[in-house]
Amino acid sequence: MIAVLQMMAFGLTLLSSLFLLLATCTDCWMVNADDSLEVSHKCRGLWRECVTNMQDGVRTCDQYDSILADHPVKIVVTRTLLITADLLVGLALATLLLGLDCIKFLKEDPHAKLRMCYGAGVILGIGSILGLVGSVWYAVDVYVERAMLVSHNVFLGVHYDFGWSCWLGMAGSTGCFIASILLTCCLYACSGPSACQQSLRFPQRRIVTSKMYTMDSRV
Repeated sequence: MIAVLQMMAFGLTLLSSLFLLLATCTDCWMVNADDSLEVSHKCRGLWRECVTNMQDGVRTCDQYDSILADHPVKIVVTRTLLITADLLVGLALATLLLGLDCIKFLKEDPHAKLRMCYGAGVILGIGSILGLVGSVWYAVDVYVERAMLVSHNVFLGVHYDFGWSCWLGMAGSTGCFIASILLTCCLYACSGPSACQQSLRFPQRRIVTSKMYTMDSRV
């Protein structure tokens, strides 16, 4: 049961980390919501803005001026949170990989490998919260901006809605959070008390065996 939980958490973490990485790198956090009126498809990401001609399929992108330039708050906050979440999830993935029972690293110390899985779960939980906050922050800001324009009857030619990159960020963060629950709560429920008892029994058995050996040698 422990091995199944570990493999489920590892697979989910691997897929979710890929989603988070794609969300950070891709350019469709905002898409134009007026496709029927437009001859081009516009996407805005965290790093650049791209326009695709709907007739010939030509895609052109404009990089933002600089990473340190003045940008909207939603871009700065989402960048910071997503990059931090990517780093934490990558660290958790490496820790979890070394903590799997099928890996020979620290094979003679299962209690240490179990602690590594717990640590990976905690790191995953922190990274998932940061990624989810960044993705939801961006989506809510886009929605509020559009709602304010509609309420004031302001039409700027293009209205934006949140795109598939934003959905990828939310999906990846949610997957990491579920994996964190598997590695902490579920794994502890399946192996917590028994693992502690086994770790305490093994040294006692060794002490008793050594005492018996010394008594036999004296005799």
